[in-house]
Amino acid sequence: MPFKFFLKLYLRLIGLTFLVMLLCAALFTGINSVREQFWNERYPEPLMRWLASAPAPEQHYHWLTSLYDFRVSAPEDLALSPVARERLGYGQVVARNSAIGHQLLVQRSDGAILDIRFRDTYRDVAEATALIARWHLDDAERMGEGGREPVRVQLESSLGVSLEMVQDLDTVPDAEVLNRVSERGLSLYQQDSGDGASVLIRLNDGSLAKLTMPEPFRSWAWPVVLLLLVVSGGVLALALYLALREVDSNLRAVESVAVRIARGEMGARVEAGDSKLVTRLAAAFNGMAEHIQRLVGVQREMIHAVSHELRTPVARIRFGVQMIESASSPEALQKQLDGIDGDIQELDELIDEILTYARLEQGGPVFALQETSVTDIVRQVLGEQQLVRPELEFTAHIDSESERWGLSDVEPRYIHRAIQNLVGNAGRYASTRVVVNCQFDEDNCRVDVEDDGPGIPEEDWEKVFTAFARLDDSRTRTSGGYGLGLSIVRRILYWHGGQAFVSRSEALGGARFSLVWPRKKPEDSIV
Repeated sequence: MPFKFFLKLYLRLIGLTFLVMLLCAALFTGINSVREQFWNERYPEPLMRWLASAPAPEQHYHWLTSLYDFRVSAPEDLALSPVARERLGYGQVVARNSAIGHQLLVQRSDGAILDIRFRDTYRDVAEATALIARWHLDDAERMGEGGREPVRVQLESSLGVSLEMVQDLDTVPDAEVLNRVSERGLSLYQQDSGDGASVLIRLNDGSLAKLTMPEPFRSWAWPVVLLLLVVSGGVLALALYLALREVDSNLRAVESVAVRIARGEMGARVEAGDSKLVTRLAAAFNGMAEHIQRLVGVQREMIHAVSHELRTPVARIRFGVQMIESASSPEALQKQLDGIDGDIQELDELIDEILTYARLEQGGPVFALQETSVTDIVRQVLGEQQLVRPELEFTAHIDSESERWGLSDVEPRYIHRAIQNLVGNAGRYASTRVVVNCQFDEDNCRVDVEDDGPGIPEEDWEKVFTAFARLDDSRTRTSGGYGLGLSIVRRILYWHGGQAFVSRSEALGGARFSLVWPRKKPEDSIV
């Protein structure tokens, strides 16, 4: 995987994670601000309604003024918004933030507004409720034990709390709570941080009452957590869907082109567009399609050419067999047998050329590159051709510098075949001389094969490397081959990472065929 693509994908994941976290933080803050405002009004509502229903709360509960700045005000004495006034008119409890905590307002039936301030709403409401409960329970003490129970039930119902008399001191958490009760008359404590607070109250007769408040506000309530999980999962699912939709669209394009190629539309290609995710796949697929198209074209061309090339020697063999039957002398019989043997030899050479070309064209043979002296191969080829054509002069020009760098990573058998094809082809058309020039350096190898023959027209320089191409259709068995030799040479050089081309010989005036390939191959490119 390319590092640039990995880095881009990684940054996108980081950005998506940051976006999800930012969205969840915004939702968490926004939802909890509304929930907390709602809780700040609903939690003290039983206490506020109890005070609003009392005939003279500022007198009965005179300690509220000093502890919680409790007061009774006229509506015009308070700076209230129209919404707050309307809500108070409906009998709702209104909570407002102030510099010292929360200000709670409720309207009485006579229109007066009760105003109380809590620094810690949960704790202060619990203590204020406990103080009111203690006052009423002590007030009911004169009625005896039977008179306290109805008051307890009424307080428990109206204030929305659990109020019970303590019969067993073992239910008290620890001695510190009892010590604080003995000092202040009440003590607030919590068994666990998430549980509702309890207030232990000491009455005038020494008995203890336990008041249990509702649970405090929880910012991480399960509905909030569930909502955050749903939102996070939804955002991630949407991002994944958008990413996979693009990938799926590009893969469908590749699939469509594959189906078209299977139907015979060899020219179909994939257009990657702006997508970078499947660009390499599209490029590889297009390269494969081009290779398949070329192989199919080569196969059709070979079938056509092979059928044409085989027709002539087969016809001659058939004619020779017929002539054998009518041979009148041993000399005539031997002549026909020699002709048939030559035609069979021609068929064998043609088949060898076709198989070699097919192996090179359809992916190449299994090359075993090894360090070999190319100069020795050149000398060996020239020696072989000199024996075949003694009437010509075959010369190799190899300077000392080229001799020094003569070792190259090649497949000896195929490089020998390439040079032999060029030298043999030059020998067929040369008048008197064939010269092979070797120019080797640290990086590249170059072999030029020149002759003093008629040469090749410039407009046909590329055509000569086409399979079964012949510039002279009148060539006979002795003057020409099958049009595969130069195609084989080009494919051999292709699999060596080089190239073959033709030009005009400046020194001899004929054709000059050149082979150029890198002298050393990296290990990962050796096939």
